[in-house]
Amino acid sequence: MHEALPSKTALRVALRRAAHQLHDKHPLVFEDPLAVPILGPEFREELNRTPSADKRPFSAALRAFMVARARLAEDTLAVGVAQRKTQQYLVLGAGLDTFAYRNPYPHVRVFEVDHPATQAWKLERLTAASIAIPPTAVHVPVDFEHQTLASQLLAAGFNPKLPTVTAWLGVVPYLTLEAFRDTTELLGSFAPGSAVVFDYSQPSEALSPVEKLMLESLSSRVAQAGEPFRLFFTPDTLETELKLTGLQVVEDLDGPALTQKLLAGRKDGLELRGRAGRICVAQSAI
Repeated sequence: MHEALPSKTALRVALRRAAHQLHDKHPLVFEDPLAVPILGPEFREELNRTPSADKRPFSAALRAFMVARARLAEDTLAVGVAQRKTQQYLVLGAGLDTFAYRNPYPHVRVFEVDHPATQAWKLERLTAASIAIPPTAVHVPVDFEHQTLASQLLAAGFNPKLPTVTAWLGVVPYLTLEAFRDTTELLGSFAPGSAVVFDYSQPSEALSPVEKLMLESLSSRVAQAGEPFRLFFTPDTLETELKLTGLQVVEDLDGPALTQKLLAGRKDGLELRGRAGRICVAQSAI
């Protein structure tokens, strides 16, 4: 990502979450009443042009994956609040995620972490849309070239000894292995029962020929945006990596499993395709 510009992929993700609110049938997989307003009127024409799922099935599959991972993250937080008294929600690579501004849990603080340029852009979008920032929302800009995630979180008032759920969505494929290990080591040190939800991609050699082509197409597009894919795991290699940093896999869901969990019985053509993208839920084992 260019140092002075917001993330292009953050915008694309926000557009797909908003398109889900407008074009997919109810019940929605992921309800977000702020997804459209935060984008503002300048993107409404593009949103209105979003083709129906039956006309662009692979585009719809990508949209389905993005809303499924957002739903799973917020469902995991809901379980944490109900069962483990979760008091913090950490959103890594927040982009235009809107949970902090519709947070139904008055005792849960939401820490949004992002590159300073992307976070400044988000704050402009919030102001333009007249979306209020509640006192439970904490913005944590982190320039990873010069700062560490741990130090910036502590400076912002984050308490690693409190039960925390972390949403780490749309980030892992862009990381180096070193950055992934640094982050999972930090997440694994959080209070017992803390959880993290993140998505990852399998390497091309683990995929069918059709899925390889799909991955190559998506990889090309994000590379052209200046944010190339770098990191891939199989479920086995991921589980091994997580164990090294004190995290235990609770769920690791591929397309069919996610469909069964969140999209079963839909009649609007919104469905996941293939097994390349997966979503993992892991817990701190300390």
